[in-house]
Amino acid sequence: MSECINRRDFLKMGGAAVVGGAAVTAGCASAGPAAVSAGFKAALPRAKGPRLVIVGGGTSGLTIAKHAKKEYPKFDIVLVEKRDMYSSCFSSNLWYAGLINLEFLADHSFLDAARNNHYIYFNATATGLDRAGRKLITSEGEIDYDFLVVAPGISYDYNRIGVKDEDTIDALRTGYPGGFISPTEHVTIRRKVQEFEGGLFLQYVPNGNYRCLPGPYERACMIASHIKKNKLKGKVLVLDANPEITIKKDGFHAAFKELYNGIVEYKPGSAITGVDLAKKTVKTEFDSYRFEDASIYPGVRASTLIEHLGLMDAKSPQKEALISQLKYNYIGDERVYVTGDSRPHPYSKSANTANTEGRYVAKVLAARAQGKDITWYSPRTVCYSMVNANPPEAISVDAGYVLNKEGTAVGGFSPDTKLFEKRDAAKGRGTLEWARGMYRAMFEG
Repeated sequence: MSECINRRDFLKMGGAAVVGGAAVTAGCASAGPAAVSAGFKAALPRAKGPRLVIVGGGTSGLTIAKHAKKEYPKFDIVLVEKRDMYSSCFSSNLWYAGLINLEFLADHSFLDAARNNHYIYFNATATGLDRAGRKLITSEGEIDYDFLVVAPGISYDYNRIGVKDEDTIDALRTGYPGGFISPTEHVTIRRKVQEFEGGLFLQYVPNGNYRCLPGPYERACMIASHIKKNKLKGKVLVLDANPEITIKKDGFHAAFKELYNGIVEYKPGSAITGVDLAKKTVKTEFDSYRFEDASIYPGVRASTLIEHLGLMDAKSPQKEALISQLKYNYIGDERVYVTGDSRPHPYSKSANTANTEGRYVAKVLAARAQGKDITWYSPRTVCYSMVNANPPEAISVDAGYVLNKEGTAVGGFSPDTKLFEKRDAAKGRGTLEWARGMYRAMFEG
């Protein structure tokens, strides 16, 4: 439904708003997301070449910023990131069990990454987009671009667990965070684990293509390891909306049975359909469960920024971007790209996937800036999951992907995909080395 803007509100807005370049005048605005012009330019140096603006300083955005400059040194790159401090989501589960410290996750600087890789880090929040005028609108002013990459990650979708009222959503976000978006969630969950005195700790696993498929199971293992080490009278209940563990199932089942028998209880096919926080109870189709504490991962959608900027595919179940699966550009606009966890591909929404995907997209951008093109190639999903903290032992997967028979979209896993599901100390050490390698790949030159 369109919304009417009165004259006073229009004057407060400072003039026309823009949606894909279309002006919205005083009166009734057309349906769709509107981006109000900032009205002033961002305080940035004059571009010295084709300006590539990247929104989002996660794995995807940092990788593209670094490698696009390597692929095409003439790019003048601006990384727009709303955070002023970095902390990774990947490896955060290890912090809960005391295998790493907070410095391991957060001792990485956007400023260092920009200096080491010859681009600009701009601390601002993206608020709108004028595609016709090639302007990104931010809280710190407008930025003209020649190419734009939007890599804002995910948002939670609490409707997926039967929660629609804002008060309950806020209470869940605050009291029982999912732990797969913001650094402050990790701090809260670690405190929960460290202060847990017993009873039932609930870990929920959503369905769909959620961020970090093995992450909730790994977290269950790390919490169970803490319970076991401290001889607490408690257990971890893993409610899984899926009919089976989504990835590395043999390795996780072995850990649940052999390491945490009586501590981890796994219930597949148990999608949450409602939550009663006053009673600390969740409901499924057939049962209800009372918990002492919880981390409730409600399911994901693409970041709401994708919808706000008018880049969403209205037919996407997870509200992901309407882009080319092979080239990542918004359909009908080869100047705007969406990458990372907001893209619609059936790839894992994981750090290594985003990193290798980002290197490919950097090549696409460099080629197109020069009037060329490149052939699609698969990203790689290398993922370690710690299943034991005492001593550190892990399992892993190394996966690639193939196109469908028509060569127009991504199909399934490639034939060279390998699972390493027998836990051992070597993979435990590999988990930490993998993370250190990811940090080097993003922040060092």
